[in-house]
Amino acid sequence: MTTTTLAVLVPLLPFLGAAAGLLLGRTIPGLVRPLAVLPTLAALVLAVLVAARHGGGADIDAATELTPTGSIPIELALHIDGFAALVAVLVGVVASCVQIYSTGYLRDDPRYPSYAALVSLFTSAMLLVVYSGDLMVLLVGWETMGICSYFLVGHYWETPEARAASLKAFLVTKLGDVPFLIGLFALAVDAGSFRITTVLATVADGGLDHPTLIALLLLAGVAGKSAQFPLHTWLPDAMAGPTPVSALIHAATMVAAGVYFVARLLPVFTASAAALVVLAVMAAVTMAGSALAALAQDDIKRVLAYSTIGQLGYMTGALAVGDRGAAVFHLLSHGAFKALLFLAAGVIIHAAGTNSLAAMSRMTGLRDRVPDAFWTMTVALLALAAIPPFSGFFSKEAVLGVAEHAATGHSETAPTAAGWIVLIAGLLTALLTAAYATRLWLLAFNGRGAEAPDHGRQPVTMTAVLWVLAVPSLAFGLTVGVLPDWFDGHALTPTLTTSVLGTGVALVGGLVTYGAWRHTTALAARVPMGAVAADAEADGGLVEAEAIATHAPAYGDVAAAHDPADPGRLLLGPLHRHAAVGFHLDAVYTALFVRPVQAAASLVRFLDREVIDTYVRGAGTAPRWLGAAVRRAQTGNVQTYLSALLAGTVVLAVAAVLVATVGA
Repeated sequence: MTTTTLAVLVPLLPFLGAAAGLLLGRTIPGLVRPLAVLPTLAALVLAVLVAARHGGGADIDAATELTPTGSIPIELALHIDGFAALVAVLVGVVASCVQIYSTGYLRDDPRYPSYAALVSLFTSAMLLVVYSGDLMVLLVGWETMGICSYFLVGHYWETPEARAASLKAFLVTKLGDVPFLIGLFALAVDAGSFRITTVLATVADGGLDHPTLIALLLLAGVAGKSAQFPLHTWLPDAMAGPTPVSALIHAATMVAAGVYFVARLLPVFTASAAALVVLAVMAAVTMAGSALAALAQDDIKRVLAYSTIGQLGYMTGALAVGDRGAAVFHLLSHGAFKALLFLAAGVIIHAAGTNSLAAMSRMTGLRDRVPDAFWTMTVALLALAAIPPFSGFFSKEAVLGVAEHAATGHSETAPTAAGWIVLIAGLLTALLTAAYATRLWLLAFNGRGAEAPDHGRQPVTMTAVLWVLAVPSLAFGLTVGVLPDWFDGHALTPTLTTSVLGTGVALVGGLVTYGAWRHTTALAARVPMGAVAADAEADGGLVEAEAIATHAPAYGDVAAAHDPADPGRLLLGPLHRHAAVGFHLDAVYTALFVRPVQAAASLVRFLDREVIDTYVRGAGTAPRWLGAAVRRAQTGNVQTYLSALLAGTVVLAVAAVLVATVGA
């Protein structure tokens, strides 16, 4: 079987599994799990074969015209380079782990058949994006992921949070997709083709007439899909969906698509220095802001969501300094440890019965209840914090290294300003990342108070995949020596300066957070319940105070809803309440966009009902009144009709005499 045929089957198999699952899942329940797991595993095996045959060598290209358009043709094209081959393997690994994990996590869910089919369709769409050699075919996968995310985030549609989160994810990403589509058309017009190879050849020849405009339009879609500032606000709310969905979205599919797209078309963006500076600023704000927000979150999944936003900021930062190798290296490394973090969080949530880190901090023995999740999450958090020799250290240092390279003026494509912006923001984010990773670990696994609930052993399907993902989280960085063969030949080994700086600030962040936790834990042991409730009411309102009263009997004097033992409050100080709500961006967007749109809609509704409908009703009312008047005259009495005829004759005669008199 040719490599091209294998590559076609990679996205096709999950698609067929999704179709079969939707058609047969409810009628033949025994087929649901095999249809969910087996096609995805088969796609993974084929993706590995495609990567092995590619071997970091020449790109694989194949195309056939779908339909004549009369102008720019649309082709069913494949374009597989080293980036595509490895990203497809990542998607297959994470999707397979998610499908296997979900068989245990959602084993009692009545909507599991549709869920499993949508996960397969989601996987197929991302694989289509990865392998596609035509921008219009890529767009099909891009938009299919959007609709899949809508349904999967809203899986628990009976809850208002899930319904609101699914709508928000759909609308915010579509807001970015509108200029993205315009940018694709503009790019195709300049290049005369939607083929990625033709577009890149046109860029190399200087054939783009409006490179800055095109790059900025495309960045709007990338910001929405990959949750970058200012279109990142949908991702934390998307945690209302099932935890395995969060792992899939954050690690290997939707949010990775934007970064992968920029990496695939990086020459389009490097053709404009202004676009690179904009991308660098977007990455810097995203990195630092999301890390601060993560340090203030109480929901364990929201901590990880903001963490994803920040790590994506590292990837876009590497792209802003013109190096797609470092960006995709971190995408692959992050995909493994972030999938592990979410799936381990799902095990912890199942065991603790809550998402709240503050509640977990009031439980003893949680790590003993879930030893697999404890050890594997520890590995993943060390990778997230970029502590050597875990994978995150090598990939994050690759990003910092290329940023330093650009900042010192050694980059041929990236402005020096972009290099400094990414380097400074990256080091600050490394400090904050280690801080919130340490905080999460301390609050989740070092609680004091009531005994953690015992829900029995977790299903093997949930715990086994954690160890599978722990392997690349620990060892993937060791492949740094062979990856340049796949990544344009650029060296990705850590440099001494950024390694010392990055690791140093990470250790400082972790140690300071540990010290703050020790201090706040000691204080919390002496804080009476009444003082905490009063502080909660003053800080967060009656709802939080009532939550304290509710949870206090179970978790001691200092309750889960407002835990003074949280080191994040001490470290952030007055900034904490702002960071906890994402620096009020949702409120800003509500004031700038939602309320004006609602006011405009109210005005249109008023005009429609009170003005336009008035004319419509009037047009019908006047004939009705005239008909009623005529109907009253139809009495059926002959004498009345004769009298009216005689009266009319007399009136006409008098009128004729008057006219004749006036004329004389």
